[in-house]
Amino acid sequence: MRKWGIFFTILMLFSFILPGAQASNQNGFDHKKRFKTGLEQLLNHEMKVLKGKKVGLITNPTGVDRNLNSIVDVLYNHPDIELKALYGPEHGVRGSAQAGEYVEFYNDPKTGLPVYSLYGATKKPTPEMLEGIDVLVFDIQDVGTRFYTYIYTMAYAMEAAKENNIPFVVLDRPNPLGGKEVEGPVLNPAYSSFVGLYPIPLRHGMTVGELAKLFNKEFSIGADLKVVEMKGWKRSWSYEDSGLEWVLPSPNMPTKDTALVYPGSALIEGTNVSEGRGTTKPFELIGAPFINGDQLAEKLNKEALPGVSFRAASFTPASSKHAGKLSHGVEIHVKDEKLFQPVLTGITLVKAIHDLYPNDFAFRAEDSRGISFFDLLTGNGWVREYIETGRTVDEIVSRYDQELEDFKDVRKKYLLY
Repeated sequence: MRKWGIFFTILMLFSFILPGAQASNQNGFDHKKRFKTGLEQLLNHEMKVLKGKKVGLITNPTGVDRNLNSIVDVLYNHPDIELKALYGPEHGVRGSAQAGEYVEFYNDPKTGLPVYSLYGATKKPTPEMLEGIDVLVFDIQDVGTRFYTYIYTMAYAMEAAKENNIPFVVLDRPNPLGGKEVEGPVLNPAYSSFVGLYPIPLRHGMTVGELAKLFNKEFSIGADLKVVEMKGWKRSWSYEDSGLEWVLPSPNMPTKDTALVYPGSALIEGTNVSEGRGTTKPFELIGAPFINGDQLAEKLNKEALPGVSFRAASFTPASSKHAGKLSHGVEIHVKDEKLFQPVLTGITLVKAIHDLYPNDFAFRAEDSRGISFFDLLTGNGWVREYIETGRTVDEIVSRYDQELEDFKDVRKKYLLY
């Protein structure tokens, strides 16, 4: 009898505990079900914005619904919308062009719609491109980094929309780096380019919709702007928390992990070291024929950077820098996404390679203005100068800390979530 009493006591305990555990587990999935992108919100609640209008669409392969249907096909087949033209950023509407590759006008093979390149002869839609368009829609997944060009395609398109009296609609999507942390130097306007058009930091901590509002107001674009907000997104979320599948925003952004390291490791693009293009792990593999991987990994691991460790690695890029040559260096392993600081990591990485291999390492050549591509990526000339003159990483971070705080004050006005 005593055994049966113990059995029933345990059974009763489980009857109290399990429902709570089940509810907790269910709630863990509920937030993903409740979350909606701007595209989903448009289709479910905001169709009046486009109904009966001739629509121009700026998008790429990341413009998909939860079932991975392209927004091009969704809008083209919608009975209440007349999709008239497509506009492609760097890499094109269907994502078939490599980084920096010139894209010409063509007709979309699936819909027959005209596709105007915004990464060809012009980066800004011309009046001819916009002829007959009633509203311009932007739906592209950003990666949360200042030098990713899609946000400037958006800005130029907003300017064109303003000049041609066309409303501009942004369908918002998550920032895969989250929306809380802001990091890195703020761009000096003297270093403005298509990899950094406005004075924002390397890691801006904003969604494309929030950036659109900031660009529109702070930099006097003045477009008739509407942001279709997401539903249920939290600034503390990782990309996985959204429940969305990762669709490559560009050929060298294959995973969310790539996006995570990109704000810092992409600074390597401004040097003669490979950033891993032409491998299966671009921006996670860093190296060159002249580097000793064990030596570099040991130096970097001694820095005890938050949330990250480095492993000696060798690889042979199939394309880009050092193509076909065995290169040695490190693989970046993010251990804790919440602690990881990509910009700090990237600056430390560049400085470590510079200091270890001063006779082989080089920043990319300066142009006629004395500006290197590395300067365009950092948004200033002083980070390169500090590295070359032996200043510490702490000194670099200290110099941009105040401008970062000033940006945060501006940023607050445009946060939607």
